[in-house]
Amino acid sequence: MSHAEHKALSEEAFSLSAHDFERVRELIYRRAGITLAPTKRSMVYSRLSRRLRDTGHTDVGAYLDALGKADSPEWQSFVNALTTNLTSFFREGYHFPVLAEHLRRLVAARGKASIWCAAASTGEEPYSLAITAIEALGAKPPVTIFASDIDTDVLAKARRAVYPINAVESLEPDRRRRFFMRGTGSNAGMVRVRAEVAGLVEFGQVNLAAEPWPFREPFDVVFCRNVMIYFDTPTKAAVLTRIHRVLRPEGLLFVGHSENFSDRRDLFSLQGKTVYRKVG
Repeated sequence: MSHAEHKALSEEAFSLSAHDFERVRELIYRRAGITLAPTKRSMVYSRLSRRLRDTGHTDVGAYLDALGKADSPEWQSFVNALTTNLTSFFREGYHFPVLAEHLRRLVAARGKASIWCAAASTGEEPYSLAITAIEALGAKPPVTIFASDIDTDVLAKARRAVYPINAVESLEPDRRRRFFMRGTGSNAGMVRVRAEVAGLVEFGQVNLAAEPWPFREPFDVVFCRNVMIYFDTPTKAAVLTRIHRVLRPEGLLFVGHSENFSDRRDLFSLQGKTVYRKVG
């Protein structure tokens, strides 16, 4: 039997009942605030199959029972398996000129600026923020960037700062040469983010749906893009309120192209394409 056939047979040995699927939906909501649509049953089956194999379980219900007994390390693997991490360098590129101008104004007025990237994924977004800061303010800009995610696996990849070369193919040639190093030998086909960029970013785990958040100082800018689409209305409201709290007066919130918070004019006013300014 081939490896592929053995893998397929192993996966087919698991079943995901409607009851267990509802349990998964409830658990990931309670743990991470993520609302899984009823249409995501196949995705859940595919992603949890590996967790069952790795933990030695042959039944989804038994796996979920074990998960619920204690605050075990498997909780993090469960969350990691069910989170979505679609990202790229300079995704939704219209935001970055707005950020560059805002950083220039902040540094001119106060001499420094701070950014929180609230959904760092594998690092492309926070490194894009760092590149923007360098391009706007020169080498060693007085900008701090804290980048977080709930998924510890993607944070580990982000810290490594190594990507397939096709991840930067859409960038301008000058930008590629200035901010990335091409791999050679065993690293051929890969690029590494240069130290001047990587050094601006600090990574850490933050669960947006859980309090307290680990911040002592407020931020001038928050990037929280394409995250709220996974939250239900009460969770969105709570997260928006907390973001409002951790932003400085007049701070900017950048959100994803399909996210709209114009109903929260008590917290934010729309400043441009999916860019909001803190009110109050």
